[in-house]
Amino acid sequence: MKVSLPGDASRPPQVRPAAVAGRFYPADAAALRALVSEMLAAVPASGGPAPKAVIVPHAGYVYSGPVAASAYARLRPDRALIRRVVIVGPAHRDSFSGLAAPGWEAFATPLGLVPVDRKALGCLASMPQVRVRNQAHLAEHSLETQLPFLQSVLLPGFQIIPLLVGSVSIREVAEVLEQLWGGPETRIVISSDLSHYHESDTARRLDAATADAIEAGEVDRIAEDGACGRAGIGGLLEAGRRHGLGMRAVDLRNSGDTAGPRHQVVGYGAFVSGEAAGPPAD
Repeated sequence: MKVSLPGDASRPPQVRPAAVAGRFYPADAAALRALVSEMLAAVPASGGPAPKAVIVPHAGYVYSGPVAASAYARLRPDRALIRRVVIVGPAHRDSFSGLAAPGWEAFATPLGLVPVDRKALGCLASMPQVRVRNQAHLAEHSLETQLPFLQSVLLPGFQIIPLLVGSVSIREVAEVLEQLWGGPETRIVISSDLSHYHESDTARRLDAATADAIEAGEVDRIAEDGACGRAGIGGLLEAGRRHGLGMRAVDLRNSGDTAGPRHQVVGYGAFVSGEAAGPPAD
């Protein structure tokens, strides 16, 4: 898929290369396209409007791909309407304060280039919690693993606003999401796995408690080790309350349910937005 990037045609675009192709998902474009299409096709039609926001996992596709697909498939009804996607995920390989924005013009996957919304990132320049940190993005998988799903679900030409979360408060994440909220052309993806390295039955109990907390909009009930993307989830819940938006679980499994052993698993949940259970916050 060829994507035209804005800017000076006399120089090549600045592109963040794929870092985990061949490890977290297939490096071959045809194989990747077929795998993602298969996972999306396995999701039953749900009806109803496409969600404004989703929470999805970010492990290797053999483990978490089917769970992520259960949320991404629900974006298909608005595929022609969605023109930009805010993607927020935890930084696993670099330590920093605040949120890390990229300096590149596009991110690459085997399916092609995904343009970065530089104009939207420019609107964040006055926010002290956001800084350009390419180093944080170089080897990170929590955002990259979302891109082939978006490339498969949406029409070519959509733009992304990829942000990695470091040491930052939930309030600061919510402020950024509020700034980028937009209208129906904008959707939000929060990247997070759930519990890590418990045996399967324990993980199910822990992840069910985390899912209940997310659906109740009560981030304080999510254990610090209950979700690696806790700050991003909390920021979405806080910003969502202002818009009357809540989250509901559509899939909750762990790696023992998909492709791995059951004695030590990672939990995965897919959540989509809907009307909030309570009144919007003041």
